[in-house]
Amino acid sequence: MKPISLTVGAFASECYLVALPDVLVIDPGDDAAVIETELNAIDAAVSAYLLTHGHADHISALAKLVEKHPAPVYLHEADAVWAFTEANQMPPFYAPPLSAPENMMKLRDGQTLRFGAHTVEVIGTPGHTPGSVCYHFRGEKCLFSGDTLFSGSIGRTDFPGGDARQMQSSLLRLAALAPETVVYPGHGPATTVAQERRINPFMRS
Repeated sequence: MKPISLTVGAFASECYLVALPDVLVIDPGDDAAVIETELNAIDAAVSAYLLTHGHADHISALAKLVEKHPAPVYLHEADAVWAFTEANQMPPFYAPPLSAPENMMKLRDGQTLRFGAHTVEVIGTPGHTPGSVCYHFRGEKCLFSGDTLFSGSIGRTDFPGGDARQMQSSLLRLAALAPETVVYPGHGPATTVAQERRINPFMRS
């Protein structure tokens, strides 16, 4: 599996397009026109929008994309309660994304999603936000980690709803995945579980 990575928005968030052959859109954070152009180039239907967490820099392009490419939206229930309210803004960069999608599916830890022949395991990884999740394609040995795990670092835990102890528990779960699992984070370059176990001080601890 080789997703298309688009770096979008003021905080350089990563939006991923995964063609299965229908497209999964993971974390459409901003720059809807850029994402739309890439979707048109792929020329395939959008099967779902997968959100790793609710922060505005990961969901702000969602409303415009869903309008043109309707599909179910998946977000953990703990983040769904605030992601589309005034609480979710990052001035002056992001206004609150107030348009909650009508077809939003609220996730829980341990759920399995199926898209054609592909299976996605939902791993609850609270710490950055209460409802942070990672999407694990076990068969393809890849993980979309959102802002839980970065190359050489992790997501912040000092935002509202963040929790450092929960983050450590979440990292333990990720450290137990197959070492060759490729990790596609919410910011920055891809890495592997083995690499992070070697060099990431938060994973090593």
